[in-house]
Amino acid sequence: MIIDGESLDLDSVYRVCFLGEKVEISNEAERRIREGRESLLKIIEDGRTVYGVNTGYGSLLNVKISREDSEKLQLNLIRSHSSGSGKPLSVEKVRAMMLVRANSLCRGYSGISTDLVNKILEILNSGAYPFVPEYGSVGASGDLAPLAHLCLALIGEGEMMVDGARAEASTVLGRLGIKPYRLREKEAISFINGTSAITGIGSIELIRAKMNLSLAALSFIPVMEALKGTSKAFSPWALETRKQKGQIKVGRLLYEVLQGSQRIIEQDRIKVQDAYTLRCTPQVYGAVQDTIRYVESVMVSEMNSTTDNPLIKGEEYISCGNFHGEPVALVSDFLAIALTDLGNMIERRLARITDSSLSGLDPFLVKNSGLNSGFMIGQYSAAALCNRNKILAYPGSADSIPTCANQEDHVSMGANSALKLEEINTNIRRIIATEMVMGAQAMDLSPDGYSALSVELHDIIRKHIEYLHEDRPVYRDFEKMEMLMESEEFRSMLEKIEGIWH
Repeated sequence: MIIDGESLDLDSVYRVCFLGEKVEISNEAERRIREGRESLLKIIEDGRTVYGVNTGYGSLLNVKISREDSEKLQLNLIRSHSSGSGKPLSVEKVRAMMLVRANSLCRGYSGISTDLVNKILEILNSGAYPFVPEYGSVGASGDLAPLAHLCLALIGEGEMMVDGARAEASTVLGRLGIKPYRLREKEAISFINGTSAITGIGSIELIRAKMNLSLAALSFIPVMEALKGTSKAFSPWALETRKQKGQIKVGRLLYEVLQGSQRIIEQDRIKVQDAYTLRCTPQVYGAVQDTIRYVESVMVSEMNSTTDNPLIKGEEYISCGNFHGEPVALVSDFLAIALTDLGNMIERRLARITDSSLSGLDPFLVKNSGLNSGFMIGQYSAAALCNRNKILAYPGSADSIPTCANQEDHVSMGANSALKLEEINTNIRRIIATEMVMGAQAMDLSPDGYSALSVELHDIIRKHIEYLHEDRPVYRDFEKMEMLMESEEFRSMLEKIEGIWH
């Protein structure tokens, strides 16, 4: 893959961060970087004051730094700002941070050298990844702490992750035949003054969110059929009277699939309407899809933006606020809210399908209930996960704690907004797995007239998870289902749902 500072997208992030595709810089990007570097050096030679090059940082901006100390200034910045805490970020997230940072620097407004971008890509392409603790960024003057930890590994003073354990970066780089990088004027501040942690982490979780919505659309179908819903509310002409694209796309796909269900066709003749968790699925899932599309548009704009400070163009340099994480902070919180409500919708169907007075099925989806409790507690577990997501859905961007002696007196807290998406996505995946397992059980209890898609889904599930004849520890079933949803075997099922994105 070739990066140019202009055309990175979510698919590119997936290919590099999950599939390990190699990355290089375009010739045009190299030209822009060189021109920016030459401009910076001329400004310095003219004796002009440039923040972070011949001044201190933050509230120390009025402290003058001599030319002979300029490289020491950059080194000290990385050392001092490597102050994060918490568990290591995943390999995918760190790779995303490196990719986004390199792409942003390719735009040529940062005054760095091509050597710095090439060093980022050399390590990215090696398969090694730096140790970056999850907490420490307030998402304002860039993601300072996490990006400093990333840079600390590049210069051979930090740590890297090897087989799940931390190892000295100098040792790992030596083993790979990679020389530690020597920072030059402005390169440290250009590296860490950016939103690449929020954007990288958010992009990885956005990829997971898209997958979760496709899985949720799939798990809905057999449950809709088992509960004998009517598809009349999904009629394309009715949904198209409301100008919401996601609603129309989701509704059209569900309607087409359900027209192959004899159970649904029978209910269409006699039933007036369903409860909201059946009837309003296109509206709710469609709104989640529209949210994901909007979040993606903001994330893609950000990963192709210059977000450090100060900016260099020709003989002009400007200290501006592009490092402030508000745009990606807000959409990370928006995505958290949307995913949380997706889980709420599924949990209410689990409550419905286990309640015999509402479902018409055996209580808690098991024969000889009373002696057996069946899937009673599966709904409890989903309710607990929903409650946890509701706690996490509180917007991090609604908070601001001033930093740096009040020089940075409003911050986005966007890194925390992006980080919490990992747990929310994981919880949603577990809730969906529960609906998948319960949907298959419901089909066995009321076995006739299902759509071809539901039958195929049921058959795949039953190859790995047995029908529940009597009580057993069902957490194992849910765990198996989570793993199955990640498998290549399940890919064919998801491909049948991908129409909601086109």
